[in-house]
Amino acid sequence: MSDTTQTLDLDPSALAALGEGHVAYVRAMRSEEVKRLFPEAPDLTPGLDLFALLSASGAPILLTDSRDAAFANAWAHDLQAMSVH
Repeated sequence: MSDTTQTLDLDPSALAALGEGHVAYVRAMRSEEVKRLFPEAPDLTPGLDLFALLSASGAPILLTDSRDAAFANAWAHDLQAMSVH
């Protein structure tokens, strides 16, 4: 029996580009982390549980306090949403 599995060597930016405009991911985060991804965000109360919707390349799209809202926004923009832990 022969092994027909092939692998592709893609750097992270090339891999992200494959899903750009088609794939997004939802990432849980604390309010203390928000400024790193959303520098224009106002100061938030520490300790809040939030969810970020990010493009395949990691560009921020949306910040919300509801996981369901993040997935709904992805769906509304024809993006396949994945959850990142």
